[in-house]
Amino acid sequence: MILHIFPDNIAKSIVEGQVLQVVIFSIIFGIALAMLTEKLKKPMLEFSESLAETMFKFTNIVMYFAPLGVGGAIAYTVGKLGIGVLQNGIYLVLTLYGALIAFILIVLLPIAIFTKLNIKNLFKALSEPVTLAFATASSESALPKAMRNMEKFGVPRKIVSFVMPLGYSFNLDGTTLYLSLASIFVAQACNIDLSIGQQLFMVFTLMITSKGVAGVPRASFVILLGTIASFGLNEWPLYIILGIDALMDMARTSVNVLGNCLASAVIARWEGELDNEKMNSELVFDGIE
Repeated sequence: MILHIFPDNIAKSIVEGQVLQVVIFSIIFGIALAMLTEKLKKPMLEFSESLAETMFKFTNIVMYFAPLGVGGAIAYTVGKLGIGVLQNGIYLVLTLYGALIAFILIVLLPIAIFTKLNIKNLFKALSEPVTLAFATASSESALPKAMRNMEKFGVPRKIVSFVMPLGYSFNLDGTTLYLSLASIFVAQACNIDLSIGQQLFMVFTLMITSKGVAGVPRASFVILLGTIASFGLNEWPLYIILGIDALMDMARTSVNVLGNCLASAVIARWEGELDNEKMNSELVFDGIE
């Protein structure tokens, strides 16, 4: 299984939708590119950046037509399987919201308490960026506000400017939970019983392939689609998920922002850089703009 993740033919992996192999190839390619001199790697970096931005725009254009596709797909699925199939989608939304709330209460809150953060002021600092992320379903739109508020909370700019942008690529708590639940939902809808090993390997795959999706609307669904295809699962349950994806996107984006803001405060505390006077000051948060 370990050797299977290393692609022997990258073109074949792309054509067959083997997402993990493509990601592994990209990581190794990036490491090799970083080892080159500035003169040699600059043209490839500029090409890759231009290609990435082009594909982001391409995805945005495709997503403009998504409502029509979703409507047709849901109509076909309901017509074939009955109206009861939508009930399972509602259960998925409720399960995701429950899992995210449990994650906040069982994981994030104890971390904040353990690191002796001012919970009241932390809530004030996070309320606006998290609400903005929930309303827009975009982590990027909440990033400037989140960074300013964490600085007012007492986290030094040098830590905020490093931890939070990095976390948007490697610390997507809400997205990872969503992808895991959605994958199990698809497997159950297809009446496929995944072993514990298969589930863990799928989670591992999603953890890797979900990096960097925060700045691209609905990109997590594209990642899910590719992962499902690489595991040989049917794609029709994804039509149900796509129809309710907006409701889940708001929640997972909010948790992504919440986790990254908390991470910056925890790192600042860990490094002894957190300004306790700012953190405990009521005046700072009475006038957050």
